[in-house]
Parts: sequence; C-alpha cells; structure tokens
Amino acid sequence: MFGKLRTSFRALCISILLAPSVLGASWIVPGAVWTDTSGNKIDAHGGQILQEGNTFYWVGSAYSNNEVPNIYSSTDLLNWTFEGPATTAVEFMYRPKLFTSGGKFYIWGQVNRLVQSLESSSISGGYSVDGSAFSLPPDGRTYSDEGIFVDTTGEAYILTSADSNNLQINEINGGSSVSIGTRVTDLEGSYEAPGLMKSTGGIYYLVMSSKTGYTANANQFWWSTNIAGPWTGPSGIAPGSSNTYDSQNSFELKISGSQQTTYIYMGDAWDSEGTAASNYEWLPISVDDSAHTITLQDFAFWKVDVSTGAITTSTTGKRYNAADGLIMRRGFEDPCVGCERSVQNIDPLSNVTIHNIEGTGKPQWVSIHYTVNDSKAGDAYVWINGEEIRIADKNSRAGKFATVPISLTLKKGGSNVLTFGCKAHRDGSEFMAHLEGIEVIDD
Repeated sequence: MFGKLRTSFRALCISILLAPSVLGASWIVPGAVWTDTSGNKIDAHGGQILQEGNTFYWVGSAYSNNEVPNIYSSTDLLNWTFEGPATTAVEFMYRPKLFTSGGKFYIWGQVNRLVQSLESSSISGGYSVDGSAFSLPPDGRTYSDEGIFVDTTGEAYILTSADSNNLQINEINGGSSVSIGTRVTDLEGSYEAPGLMKSTGGIYYLVMSSKTGYTANANQFWWSTNIAGPWTGPSGIAPGSSNTYDSQNSFELKISGSQQTTYIYMGDAWDSEGTAASNYEWLPISVDDSAHTITLQDFAFWKVDVSTGAITTSTTGKRYNAADGLIMRRGFEDPCVGCERSVQNIDPLSNVTIHNIEGTGKPQWVSIHYTVNDSKAGDAYVWINGEEIRIADKNSRAGKFATVPISLTLKKGGSNVLTFGCKAHRDGSEFMAHLEGIEVIDD
C-alpha cells in the first residue's frame, strides 16, 4: 500500500487573490479573476493544492500554454507566486494532481486518456516523465477526468471517470516508486470531475459532475461508510438551478483547524470554450453526517482562518443605491418617481450614474448588485471615471447571480464616478438590467 502519507496532503488550500501588485488580500471571491503576485492571471485548472512544510503548492493545467501543469506557491495562503511549469516535456495534461511518496513528489494527470506520471525530488519544479502512460487495472480502461484522495489512515487512491462511464477508484501502491493497484470501487453512471472527502464522522462523500463539456451542470454527491461502497446517491450539492454556481468540481479540500474542521469545494468556473479566461469557484462545504448530506455555502466574499478553521464572510461596505444616482432613459433624465433603492428596466439606451464614490487609490472589491432578464442576450457594463469595463471580464458570475464582486481601482477620496449600463448582443434585443446598487467592500 501507499503507506502513511504525510498529513500535508490535507491540501490546506485557501487562496485569497486580489488585483495586480496588491499584497495582503483578504477575501476569497468566487468567480472573480484571480492574479498572482506578479499581477498575472492564475492559470491552474482542474487542480489541487498540497502543503509541504510552511508552503502551499497549487498545481493545475495551464490553458494558456498547451495544458502543461503549472505550479504556484504561497506561504500565507493569500498571495501566490508562479513557480513556472512543472515540466514542458508533457503537454495537454488535464486535471493534474500532486502527491508525495518515498521522499519524492509526483504529479499524475490525464494524457491521451491514460495516466501519465511525473516525478521530482522538489515539489516546486524540475519534474521529469516517470515512465510511459498507462491504463486502469484490472481491465485496461481509459478515462477522461481524475482525482486523488488520501485517507485519514494514510492510504492513497486515484479516482477516474473511466470511458466505460464508470467511476473507478484504485489504490495507489507507494514507496520508492508508485503504481496503480487494486480497484476498490466501480460505480456505474455517466459522470466526470471526481473528488472525494472524508468527514470527521468517518463518512466518505464523493462529488462528480455530469458530462456536459464546459457547460456547467448540477454536480452531485454520493456517500458511503466505506471507500469500497456501497454508495448512496446521487443528490445535489447546490440548488439545481444554479448549476453548482456555474462551475465544475475539481477537488475537495480539508482544513483541520483548532476550533473546527472546514471542508472546501474547489471548482472551475469554465467559460464556454474552456480557455484560460475561465476562473475559479471555491466555496465552503456544510457537512451533516446525521443526514448524510453536503451543501455548498454560497458566499460572494469569504475567508478561512487556516489555524482555527473558522469561516467568516465580508463585513458590510459602504452602499450606494441606484435610485440615488443620475438616471438617464434614452437620453433624458429620469427622476425615478417612486423608486426606493433600485432602478429597473435599464436598456441599452439607458444608464445610471453614481457620483462621489469613496476610494483608496488601490484596487478594491466592489459588489455590483444587479440582475438581467436574459444573460445570453447581452452584457452589463460599468464605466469607472470614464473607463469601460465589461463585468463578465472581471467575474464569471456576471449576469447569472444577483451579487457580482469585481476588483476596481478607485481614485483616493470621494470623487469617483461609476456609470452602469448594458449592451445587447444584437440590435432590437429586449435585453434589460435591474440595478439595486453597488457596495464598496471594506478590507
């Protein structure tokens, strides 16, 4: 067997990422664009994070660079430094996962529907190809997506969505070299993107998505008291209409804090083509072992104390109501008689301008509270002191959820001007937005 893997594989992983060149970030913002300490967009999809000593390492596919495995490091779980590709000897490696055995570090990923192993003496880079790619025992199956899970007892497993449409779980044989061992679970069903977690109550929860390509769907979970099954499910981890908050599962993370154990859903917020423009959706998981359920907690801003495990959400920032702004309807000022806070039916020839917004002169999180009548018919925009910004370029949740945080650089003082409007994808569209207001979040 794999032996007692270091508890570092708990994958203590919380990334709180802000705009370029800004340190001391304070929130996880699901769906928003996350950048590294050099100000470049983080490109590590289908990945996972492993702690080694006091440093955390994030591995994932670089969709801007032929899906080579990228590695990022952080000592505070706030600011991530790009370590570079783990290797350039292997391209088109999907859903790479990182683990350690026998004093070496391994990245396993899917290449041509086979397992390709990479090996290094250093966790942060220098990986070489570790033998030929191989299929899944005992009957040579190929597969699409994979995950890796290390049990509390130390045994490690690889999870694969086999091309036979079965979820397959195999032991990993470890030591001075690693290999796939006995198959322990063979669960029928057309699912992919597998991840596995084990609660403090000893219940295994298996999370997977349906096979809909890069279009989000309602991810499901199964539970069992034994990793070999039987498995009970499927059940949803989020409201079905949210399509898992427009994301796909990648990994389940566990933080064993001094006050509580915290579980985290780590998902990819794919764009329609699965490109490097895709973002990340990470949310805390609520676990109820008595009911055998897990549920994602939908927070626009949140963070975790990795020492205690405690989750907190954002404090209320300064709010600016839409109805207090200058409202223009097709070129004419609208006094918005009867409006309390919100402005409805903002079409492509209308806008709302809010003056005297206070800023710090540095990037800040600003929540745009709005909805649209059809997210496929157009886009909402903001103009900050005249600069045009398509909200969807800043956050994958744009047009799909009522609260959309984006990172904006506001001038220091109270002279900032924000205009909210929209553009239809085609002439004659009935695309309209409804703006409640904005909120500048305190850091």
